[in-house]
Amino acid sequence: MSARIAVVTGAGSGIGRAVARALLDAGFRVALAGRREDALRETAAEHPDALVVPADVTVEAEVEALFAAVVAEWGRVDVLFNNAGAFGPAASAAEISLADWQSTLDVNLTGALLCAGAAMRAMMAQSPQGGRIINNGSISAQVPRPLSVVYTVSKHAITGLTKSIDLDGRAYGISAGQIDIGNARTSIMTEIGVGDGALQADGSRKVEPTFDVADAARAVLFMAQLPAESNVTSLTVAASGMPFGGRG
Repeated sequence: MSARIAVVTGAGSGIGRAVARALLDAGFRVALAGRREDALRETAAEHPDALVVPADVTVEAEVEALFAAVVAEWGRVDVLFNNAGAFGPAASAAEISLADWQSTLDVNLTGALLCAGAAMRAMMAQSPQGGRIINNGSISAQVPRPLSVVYTVSKHAITGLTKSIDLDGRAYGISAGQIDIGNARTSIMTEIGVGDGALQADGSRKVEPTFDVADAARAVLFMAQLPAESNVTSLTVAASGMPFGGRG
């Protein structure tokens, strides 16, 4: 089988949708995972190399079923784009409820772990062994926005997950890298007010620049297409002029 096999979580919208379509356009066979089947089918647009597999990444049995379906359909897993996530509530450590903390970590961190673990097991078992896991971090994996404690903590933890996968996967030809994306034009930018005025560290609100999500997708595609002998361990792609370096 000449085409490489990719799994994209959170493929029903935003960055996940853009990456899934970029991979399909580049000749990958792509499994589209997410909770909303109708949104996944919209992403797939009846592409012959798209496999729609509804799955909640926080449910272990559904994650295992996702990767089993991919292996049953195409025989292997070459790339995982670990993308499913949620911004969570706007709150500081003094304000966030335990329920909101846990539900956001369940998606952003535990879901990423479950998918990475299932992908690694598939990559270890296949012949030839190996593959690539690309984790969607965020600019918030480096510098937080105000009132984003749980999102920021989850994305900092993704960095540790990425480095651990890359280390523990060495013996099996499995590499891992992280892409930190800042202000790609998606629905989450509306959610946090980037277009109308996002909260800044000094308490003011500022309309921030954004960039086409297709550019972020091209960056992920570049990482996914690298030969096994090379790996991008960390890549930051942000809107030109966004208030990133001066946060805090």
